[in-house]
Parts: sequence; structure tokens; C-alpha cells
Amino acid sequence: MPVARPAGSVTLEGFELRVLHLPLVSPFTTSFGTETVREVILVRALTADGDGWGEIVTGADPLYSSEYTQGAWDVVLRFFAPALLDRRTIAPEEVAGVLEPFKGHRMSKAGIELAVLDAALRAQGRPLGEYLGAVHDRVPSGVSVGIQRDPAALVDAVAGYLDEGYVRIKIKIRPGRDVGDTAAVREAFGTIPLQIDANSAYTLADADTLAELDRFDLLLIEQPLQEDDLVDHATLARRLRTPVCLDESIVSDKAAGDALALGAASIINIKAGRVGGYLEALRIHDRCLAAGVPVWCGGMLETGIGRAANAALAALPGFTLPGDVSASDRFYTRDIVTEPAVLEHGHVRVPTSPGLGVQIDPVALDEFTVARETLMR
Repeated sequence: MPVARPAGSVTLEGFELRVLHLPLVSPFTTSFGTETVREVILVRALTADGDGWGEIVTGADPLYSSEYTQGAWDVVLRFFAPALLDRRTIAPEEVAGVLEPFKGHRMSKAGIELAVLDAALRAQGRPLGEYLGAVHDRVPSGVSVGIQRDPAALVDAVAGYLDEGYVRIKIKIRPGRDVGDTAAVREAFGTIPLQIDANSAYTLADADTLAELDRFDLLLIEQPLQEDDLVDHATLARRLRTPVCLDESIVSDKAAGDALALGAASIINIKAGRVGGYLEALRIHDRCLAAGVPVWCGGMLETGIGRAANAALAALPGFTLPGDVSASDRFYTRDIVTEPAVLEHGHVRVPTSPGLGVQIDPVALDEFTVARETLMR
């Protein structure tokens, strides 16, 4: 599904970067660590026709991926922003090409591309969902539940989210906290849509343990092995009845194509930050839609900026599984947008105003800002 028409060019005048520290409503634990405060970078594209906002979804430490806050801050200010400002006038569809000579740093590329895209679409009066090809006005909302103190605490946490109306539960697992936790949730809640996420915590030597999870009738097991283990994932997929979904391994449209060709995955988690931007995410969606491969939209504890963009992406026709586009209050007592995402009958609305469709709360923005720098032409 190609984009209906280009977003139009903007005249860049500068970029503003902010590091934010947003306290989480509760600690979020995965196989690679625990977060109590979400550190995130916001990018503001300053243009002659108005501003646009993007979000760089790196964490404070290089644990989920090799990217991290200070590295992203440096590469955007030293390389990406100057390269784009040298162009003066640029269309969002050209951003990736300008940044292509710089290796890696996909989350940083995604954040700055989104800021330019938001500015261009706001100037045109076009919502991001319309631009991407959304076919739904709301998307089913799943919730990601971190590793809890014990299985009983996990059951209590899941019960709370089901009471709130979330339509799919994802639980994080790691060695020693896998079969027992999954069994506890399945026993407590019966046939609810349930999936598990390993965040690369296992190796092929753990195949027997992972095969035990087949008896729980899961929607999928997400990223059981290391991100560069496509061949091992293909071997594991042949051992399991549970569909294997890849997350960290899918860093581009090419990586998605390789994974599908090898049989390493039968479901793809699309995270725009991880793959370098929403336009690359769109290409992966189109590839999977043509191949009949289900996709869903993963989350990175985004603020209202990234959450709005994810809702627009998840409204495309190929997103047939509920994603991690949860309500803002799943993670934050206070968001940085004036109308945070809320859960309505298990769904989140897709913004329909121009661009990302959300407005920044300047008081909250300043309250959570811990660093700020502006680079002008």
C-alpha cells in the first residue's frame, strides 16, 4: 500500500532536542533490566511553516539495543541535524536518503524523520494516519506486563489490566521465569489472548524449555533468541507449535524479508524506532501484507508523541494482531501532550488532526526536561 501522495517539502530553520525524564507509574522489568524513570529524547523540527515533533526511543543504557540516550544526542547534533539543515528545503521522504551514509543509529534517524514528517503534514493539514494509509479509526490495545515479584503478583497485575479493558496480554519472560509464570496466567484467566516476550534471553540450547510453552495455546513467542540468530530462530521455529515472532531481529525491510525467507518467523513485530522510521515501517507492513504475514505494532514506552504515531501506524490493514499501543496512564501519571491516549472499550483512537494529531503540554514538557539544545541554520 504506497503512500497516497508525498507529504510536501518544508524549509528547515533548525532543530531543538530535549532529554526528558518521566517517572513510570510502576517499575517495568524485562529480561535486560528494570526501569523506574523513562529517559527519552524529543526532537522539534523548526520550519518556516511551523514546527513538528518526533521521539527518539532510545533508553539511558544500551541494553535493549546498542543505541542509548547520550549516543543519540551526540549523533543527531553532530551529524544528522547538520546534514539535513544543509539541504534547507527537504521532503520527509528524502530524510532517510540524506542520513543513509551514516551507519546505524536507526532510532535517532526515526525520531528526526518523524519530526520533519509531522511538520510537513501539519503544514498540509493532513493526519499521519491518512498519509500512511490507515483504514481504522481506532486500534485494539494490548498491554505489556513486566516481570513481577512472583507468579502470584503477575496474576494480580494481569487481573488489573483485564479489568481496565485491555484485549491482549503480553508477559515478559526470562530463564527461570517462563513456564511457571505462563502457567499461572493461563490457569487464572483461561483462554484470554496471551503472548510472551523473551527479549533475546534464550539460546537454542533452551529449546526444550521453550517447547514446554506450546501447551499454553499462545498467540506467539516474541524474540526468544539473540537478534542476529536468524538461522537459529528458523531451527527453533521448526521445533515449536507456538508461532515465533521477531522483534529485535527486524531492523529493516531487508531484515524482515530475510527472516521470512529463512522461516525464522511467521509473525513480525514492527517498531518504527527500531527500523529507522515510519516510512521503513510502512515498507515492512506492505511486504508482510502481500505475503499474508500478520504484523503488530510494538511499543517502547513512548510519550504521547510516539504513542500517537504508533496508533496511526497500527491502523493500517496488515496489523491484524493487537499491539502495544496502550493508554498513556499504563506508564505515566502525566504525559506531555494535552490529550493523552485513553482506553475506550479496549481500543485507542487514531488521532485525526493534522500531523501527529496531538498538541504539546508546554508546562509538562518543561517540568520533565533535564537537557535542551537548539541547533539553528
